[in-house]
Amino acid sequence: MFPKLFLADVVLYCFFVVRRLEGTGYSLAPTRSALITGAREWAFYVPIALILGELTGFIHFHATVPAALNVVGGVLITSLLIAVPEELFFRSILQNLLETRIGKNGGLLLAAILFGLSHFNHGATFNWRYVSLASIAGIFYGRAWREHRQVLAAIVTHTGVDVVWSLWFR
Repeated sequence: MFPKLFLADVVLYCFFVVRRLEGTGYSLAPTRSALITGAREWAFYVPIALILGELTGFIHFHATVPAALNVVGGVLITSLLIAVPEELFFRSILQNLLETRIGKNGGLLLAAILFGLSHFNHGATFNWRYVSLASIAGIFYGRAWREHRQVLAAIVTHTGVDVVWSLWFR
């Protein structure tokens, strides 16, 4: 958890002190467009993740009905401690800067690959399945952010993916 909070601090420092970036979509105020875009990108990614996750043996479905408190807790903890810091860095800062240098599609792809590689340490050895699925997820998180340059859209997508994974596929 400390690395995620540190990452959030670095993002805030970069945003407020080092360089005031344009077009970060830094507002976390809920808007209809952010929620719809985030949910849409989640719906696009989930079938891909399910198929690739099952084919590679990375995920296994656990048929359970989680308690409502577990779902609410999962959404709150995931969004605040995982999705917010990661999306602030990978979309608002990194993808934003990469787009100015290598274009929209190149920035999206490179930010997604770097996002995936940042998940290399999931397990005792390099987990190529996790890195691959996280890289693909990063494309959808980046698409969500890029549509209206709203980081909340990427946070919605990211939170949805992680909560579904933690409740039914871990």
